[in-house]
Amino acid sequence: MAGLSMVFLFEMLDNSILNVALPTIGRELHASTTGVQWVTGAYAVVFGGLMLMFGVVADRFGRRRVMLVGLVLLGIASLATAFVTSAEQLIAVRIAMGVAAAMTTPGSMALAFRLFDDDTLRVRAITVISTVGLVGLAIGPALGGLVLAVAPWQVLLLVNVPVAALAIVGVRIGVAADDPADLHRAPLDIAGAALGTAAIVLALVAPTLFANEGPASWGPWTATAGAVAAAILFVVRERSAQHPLLDLALVARPLVSSGLAFKAAAGLATAGIGYLVTLQLQLDWGWPPALAAVGMLPQVVVLLAGGAVVEPFVKRVGLERAAWTSAATVVVGLAVYSLLGHTGYVWVAVALALVAAGLRVVGVVAATNVLRGLPGNRTTIGAALTDTVTEVASGVGIAVVGTILAVLFTGALTTPGWDAQQTGEFRLAVTIGGLVLTGLVAALVGWGIVRGQRGQGTEAAEAAGAAQGAQGTDAAMPATQGTAPARAPAGARTE
Repeated sequence: MAGLSMVFLFEMLDNSILNVALPTIGRELHASTTGVQWVTGAYAVVFGGLMLMFGVVADRFGRRRVMLVGLVLLGIASLATAFVTSAEQLIAVRIAMGVAAAMTTPGSMALAFRLFDDDTLRVRAITVISTVGLVGLAIGPALGGLVLAVAPWQVLLLVNVPVAALAIVGVRIGVAADDPADLHRAPLDIAGAALGTAAIVLALVAPTLFANEGPASWGPWTATAGAVAAAILFVVRERSAQHPLLDLALVARPLVSSGLAFKAAAGLATAGIGYLVTLQLQLDWGWPPALAAVGMLPQVVVLLAGGAVVEPFVKRVGLERAAWTSAATVVVGLAVYSLLGHTGYVWVAVALALVAAGLRVVGVVAATNVLRGLPGNRTTIGAALTDTVTEVASGVGIAVVGTILAVLFTGALTTPGWDAQQTGEFRLAVTIGGLVLTGLVAALVGWGIVRGQRGQGTEAAEAAGAAQGAQGTDAAMPATQGTAPARAPAGARTE
């Protein structure tokens, strides 16, 4: 568990600890604004784009093996930071680290799921891992600032070396090697991998282009069209391939599609409200960056403290009810912000706390449901799907509100001294953007609830059928054969 937690800590700590150093990096490496942006953007795009493919690779060649290779790559790439002398070199290092993250992160949840057969223990394990990651996310900016006060910025990436070393030791000692019988041995779908990766990469690049170039430019629309085209071709390929990269029938399973819908809703809400609140506090209300960071504390506190209530809450109401209740809390938080956030900070704090509370539960439960709804030899692709959906949904959330702001606001957002008209335009854009996000998230939550209820019905029917089959077999067994051995529950793994 310690080794797997270190893997998730790396993912969450990496960008948050580096963001505070971007101005310093830009000055020391003489990087352009675009170059500085791609120091973090290159990592995010590669990480999100390759997760699905490496999830498939891990299910075929071994989850533990792929994770260990990724951790070694992480350590080497982090060490290379000490020799970086230009922005281009640093971007190359960040690309390598993004590849390492794509190889390791889905496996952390898949291997934790594999360690336990009991759903309660699985929820507890995933809660522990996600809490460690959220601690990294919360302390990243403060830790980065402290390190920069006494050491060069390179130290912020060199810290990944001991993290990788601890993870390697923990995984090698604590996680058994993959059983060949549990692996998915079908040939790798190269064409499907290329189309899927292209669709995800373009979907992640498009929001950045919208933010940088604006909706009037052809670049972001070209990237969006390319993402849609690649996604359509990917679906066509997967339906016709003999050995598809992603069996779409697995994604259509009720529990899987329900969990993915909840994860998409959480990603949309978190990225959208975080983007809007940051702009509101600093640009509309004139808060300095340090005070704006304090203003985001309700979200951080709830995310960290919420780990203690996830397991009792799930145990009390059950996985399905916990999923839709927490997802509905996210919708309520967004609605509160959209309708009341402009009236005062108290409502902003309430909205941030509600969204964080819902996210804290739904993130764990949705991931558990996705993995629970898949065969044992497809768990890593399931974990990769949940992470990929979250990354893409976060990008879409920022793109939606960013586009609404660009359309409704006159002039440049960062221009100081707004007049009354610009202030009114910004607040209208925030309200409309928040309500659009609320509607999108509510639709995803509604779909997730419907699919989850269908999944419960399917599981109950399968369990009843298995029980009837067992009774029929026992009744038909000749008495001379003696007592029948105990049967494993339907769907249980036997070691």
